[in-house]
Amino acid sequence: MSIATEFLRRPRTTGAIAASSRRLAYAMTEGIGLERARMVVELGPGTGVFTDAVLDRLGPGARLVAVELNPVLAARLSGTRRDPRLTVVQGSAADLAALMAGLAAEATADVAGLGPVDAVVSGLPWTVMPRELRGRALDAVTDVLAPGGRFTTFAYLHAAWTPPARHFTAELARRFERVERSPVVWPNLPPAFVHRAVRKSAG
Repeated sequence: MSIATEFLRRPRTTGAIAASSRRLAYAMTEGIGLERARMVVELGPGTGVFTDAVLDRLGPGARLVAVELNPVLAARLSGTRRDPRLTVVQGSAADLAALMAGLAAEATADVAGLGPVDAVVSGLPWTVMPRELRGRALDAVTDVLAPGGRFTTFAYLHAAWTPPARHFTAELARRFERVERSPVVWPNLPPAFVHRAVRKSAG
């Protein structure tokens, strides 16, 4: 089943019509310290393009928790990725802190005791979310990130100057110590760029 099919069936829980390119996946996972990370969260993994890129960079003792709202995509990702470092959870990004607490309480999840999240990689369609939900989800990201932890997400170039996109950029600036923008990934369809943000350090 394609992501386009899921978009047509569940447009509110599936953010993109086409899967992201491998070039965008590389840009999304570059320069955020995944090689040294112990705990990583992915929001909205969809068909797993970013999931595979994250796993390629993670060490053997690291863990990746992928949170997918769409139940069909969550089941498919869980069934097609047999990597022991990966745990797929069906749920909302706005409930991320509670989801992580629930996993930590489950011995079978094998994620207890690994501490705060080192990085969050997001494929969510932030600019089409209701503002209140977007704020809750971003707050949840900062709640679980360790001081100095990294957050990365992407945006489509053609929509970069729309009011929702500009509001999202302002929300990132309010919540994170530093926010950078990558060069445009032109081979992606449509062309996109990556936001890379760093959580404020303790104190």
